[in-house]
Amino acid sequence: MTMNPLADALAIRATASAFDAQRGKLPVPGDPHRLPGSVAVAQQISELGKLITELGDEVLFRTANREHRSRTSLAVSSFSVAVRPAGEAAAALGGVAQQLAFLERTEHLHDLPDSRDAREAAGRVIDEALGTADAALREAADSLHAASTAVSPPSRRLRAALGRTTTPMYEAVPAAPAAPASAAAVAPRTVRGR
Repeated sequence: MTMNPLADALAIRATASAFDAQRGKLPVPGDPHRLPGSVAVAQQISELGKLITELGDEVLFRTANREHRSRTSLAVSSFSVAVRPAGEAAAALGGVAQQLAFLERTEHLHDLPDSRDAREAAGRVIDEALGTADAALREAADSLHAASTAVSPPSRRLRAALGRTTTPMYEAVPAAPAAPASAAAVAPRTVRGR
């Protein structure tokens, strides 16, 4: 890993895109006939675990390299902030996996009234957990996208614009013709009071 503003911005942006991709893999909540697959949910939990590890590695690397601390403190903060929502998303998906396991265990009891109510409640819990995971992944991605913009070095065009003079250059404007003396004497004078 190298540490410079451009590398930091690219690493943050890549991590934000990874969270966007995870969000895109989430099952759509609200469809009672189409529950997410337990294997797909388990894979997504595993992938989120890897992303959380990557966040930790980015923080550790930049924190351990003390000679560049001032330059990378924003990157450290950016990666650190994303850990909480990433953990929330993983925990929510853990709740989905738990409810799916319950539904699989009670499949043979689906005709019993008590079991039917419990299974419907499990479906509602799954929907709520998927909504929580979606919001948390969005929060992680959005914070990282914003941070990558803040960390990015200014573009060549912006640096060139900043390097130019800010003193305006005016073209020579021809002077207005002088008023005749008699007209100046006749013109009323305006007196301004305080």
